[in-house]
Amino acid sequence: MSGRFALFRWTPAFAALPGFPADQQPHWNLAPGAQVLLQRADGEQRSLVRVRWGLTPSWLKDLSKTPAHARAETLAEQPMFRDAFRLRRGLIPANGFYEWRGTARKRPYWLSGQDSLLYFAALWEAYPVEGHVYLSAALVTQAAATLRRPLLLNEHDQQRWLAADTPVEELQALLVGTSPVLRERVLSNLVNDPTLDGPECLTPA
Repeated sequence: MSGRFALFRWTPAFAALPGFPADQQPHWNLAPGAQVLLQRADGEQRSLVRVRWGLTPSWLKDLSKTPAHARAETLAEQPMFRDAFRLRRGLIPANGFYEWRGTARKRPYWLSGQDSLLYFAALWEAYPVEGHVYLSAALVTQAAATLRRPLLLNEHDQQRWLAADTPVEELQALLVGTSPVLRERVLSNLVNDPTLDGPECLTPA
C-alpha cells in the first residue's frame, strides 16, 4: 500500500498557482493524517488547498475511521466515496512515493516519474465543525501485482478527472488506466521511521 509519499521540489509555475501556501515546506515523508496539498478545478484554471490526508465526510461520527485510500474498483458504489467520486475529485501532487516489498523482511523502494511532479487521483470532502470547514482527501489506488499503488494521471487525464462535466463512463475508464513507467530504487531503512522528514529518507541501500 502506498502509505507514504514526498513533495520536496516544485516548479515556479506550480508555486504560482492560486492557493499555493506562502509557508509551504518541503516534505520527504508524508503519511496519513498529515496536511498535504490538493489541486482542484477553479473555473478554467486550477488552484491549491491544504487538506488532511484521511477522508472525512460530513456525516462521519467516528473520526478515528478516516480512510487514507479509496480502492478504484469499488469507490463508485461505496457510501464513503461515491458522492465525492461524482462531485469532488482532485489531484495530490508528489515527487514520488514509497513502497515496501518482500516477505520475511520488507525493504523500502522509492518510485518517481520522468517529470518532477506526479499527480495522484484523489477525492476530497468538507467537514464543518463549529463554524469552520475542514478539508480532507483520500488517494485513489489500483492493484499493482500483489501491491496497491496510487492512480497516476497524465496531463490529459488530469483534465478529464477534474472537469465537472466528465461523463461517468469516462471516469470509470480512468480508474482502470495503466500506470506510467516509473523509476525505482531500493532505499536504506531510514524512511521506516515515520517521524523522519528530511532528504536522508532517500538514502540508497
